[in-house]
Amino acid sequence: MATRNRTSNWAFPYHLDFKSTDFRQYPNLYRVGVGEQGVLLVEPYKSEILPHWRFRTPEMARISAEKIYELFAAYLKTNEFVGADMARKFLQMGYTRARRYANHRTGKKYTEGPEAKNAGLAYPHSSGSRNKGNVVLPREADAFTNEKAQSAAIFYEFWQRAKDDPEYGRQKEAFNQNLV
Repeated sequence: MATRNRTSNWAFPYHLDFKSTDFRQYPNLYRVGVGEQGVLLVEPYKSEILPHWRFRTPEMARISAEKIYELFAAYLKTNEFVGADMARKFLQMGYTRARRYANHRTGKKYTEGPEAKNAGLAYPHSSGSRNKGNVVLPREADAFTNEKAQSAAIFYEFWQRAKDDPEYGRQKEAFNQNLV
């Protein structure tokens, strides 16, 4: 069996012109990538999902996660794997962002520094805060019980449901098979 070159065939295509690329029309240009890569780039799905993405309170998070999961299911039903994967990424991002604010009310995880600590590092260490690599600020005392922690738990539940959905797995496998 031939081995796949994950770097060229499976890497997220940051070289594309995302402002003018319609991934519904050209799904073959999409790559799943790692984690949340491309979640705020891939159109028209970003514009369809983003207006529903909220995590300020658990109530808002529940409404948001339910709607995004509804979109996820609709994309699967119409065999739009790219849309389903984007919805899954928005659910994942709801979890990670809510956890960030649960841990650090300001959203800042690292102490400030005079120079970028992430320059030249491999992904994922190269992305995000320029202060990545500095000392991590202490967590909030109520980081596991506050409103954002509750919002994160809601998004986590829906993210896991999406990620483990058998039809999503089937479509993802079929999509990736076409990349070979």
